[in-house]
Amino acid sequence: MRWRVFGCGKRRSHAAGTCGLILCVALSIAPHRVAAADLPVIMDEAKLIRLPDKVATIVIGNPMIADVSLQPGGIMVITGKGYGSTNVVVLDRAGAVLMEKSIEVQGPRAHVVVMYRGIERETYSCTPVCERRIMVGDSGVYFDTVVAQAGSRNGLASGAPPPAAK
Repeated sequence: MRWRVFGCGKRRSHAAGTCGLILCVALSIAPHRVAAADLPVIMDEAKLIRLPDKVATIVIGNPMIADVSLQPGGIMVITGKGYGSTNVVVLDRAGAVLMEKSIEVQGPRAHVVVMYRGIERETYSCTPVCERRIMVGDSGVYFDTVVAQAGSRNGLASGAPPPAAK
């Protein structure tokens, strides 16, 4: 494809009109900026939030993205479970909204390396030596292998007999 550049002589007004039209179209189809989440959370990490007095009910929009639990002293623990955005609504006994916040769960950014081999994805935590880490989105074989190894190790640590050899 050849690109044609306008800007000289008789074509100048045509170029300005074309640039203006392209700009208008680009702005109309460009994604709108999304407001920052009230509560950014890293997946597999917890965040503590102090709640207002007289909380009776906590509602989470999508429990696959974030989980919440109420602790003594009016502390809510938010745990990132999956990527994406959801919300949390806190109600009193009469059903009045005491608090409503948006939650955005993101993957870890620091000390994480993601490797792709074609469509296969593997995640490593590099603090400072790179070790396997499972994340939502890793390929099935890699994910299942790491989960099985971690499960076996945790079982052995708790005194369970080792798995039978195949």
